[in-house]
Amino acid sequence: MRILRELPNSHDEVKNANRTVVTIGAYDGVHLGHQAVIRQVRDKASELGCDSVVVTFDKHPAAVVRPESAPKLLTDIEQKLELLEATGVDTTFIVEFTEEQAHEDPADFVRRVLVHGLGARLVVVGEDFHFGYQRKGNVAMLRELGKVYDFEVAPIRLIPRSDGSNEPVSSTAIRRALAEGKVEIATQMLGRHFETRGVVVSGDNRGSQIGFPTANIEVPNEMILPLDGVYAGHCTLADRTYYECAINLGRRPTFVPHGTYSILEAHLLDFEGDLYGQKLRVSFEHFLRSERKFENLDALKTQLATDVANARALLTT
Repeated sequence: MRILRELPNSHDEVKNANRTVVTIGAYDGVHLGHQAVIRQVRDKASELGCDSVVVTFDKHPAAVVRPESAPKLLTDIEQKLELLEATGVDTTFIVEFTEEQAHEDPADFVRRVLVHGLGARLVVVGEDFHFGYQRKGNVAMLRELGKVYDFEVAPIRLIPRSDGSNEPVSSTAIRRALAEGKVEIATQMLGRHFETRGVVVSGDNRGSQIGFPTANIEVPNEMILPLDGVYAGHCTLADRTYYECAINLGRRPTFVPHGTYSILEAHLLDFEGDLYGQKLRVSFEHFLRSERKFENLDALKTQLATDVANARALLTT
């Protein structure tokens, strides 16, 4: 996949110099709905002999427009680009989303990026698509501009959820599922297990002292994490080695009665070694139980042994 951070001076920087099939969006999570749009982009590009292009942003637009209520991210830019590449799209253009960009008129954005920058022949978006200053741009506006600048617009229906819900697959619905600890539902909408990434930092070594050593993983504050609790999942190390793990996410009330923030700890099954400083990938696959305070250390150790056994059983079936 070709990655552009500046618009090409000519279409020579895009595989087919004449025209492109383009989609636009934050693409946070690159979930099943996003994948359906991109699949349409690729199919139409192949049919028309064009380059397939995703236009996305270096940060979530809400982080600039309304930072006080911006959503936590499902994917950082690194993971988002990896997932976009896996879709088979030819090119991704990353828009630097600044205050100036936030105030750009939707029609100006279309002329600058889609028409003059990328030579769009067809724009594929979800039927509820909005863009530009105050979200004034929509499918109807795109169609009107398409008549002027010779491109077509193909809105596609949103992908329904597979769990019986009436709402479609969306980044918002995935965030809600994670906030409720429903990682299995998040998996259904993402088309893969939810994964977070962070660097292993020093902790208080309590896990090692009680026979359950954990990697204390520092996740950037802008990234979303599921509801506090205990989960089964997998850890991928920097060298791509893959381990089953029992995951504890929470404030550790047994040791810190009035904790003010959650800590992500992963106990890697059958692992021995030093992980400090490594960037790990942690996937949340099954919710095991809620976090709770234990009366004493023995009760905690008994429960941890049960958690590890349950995680192993779930991950090996």
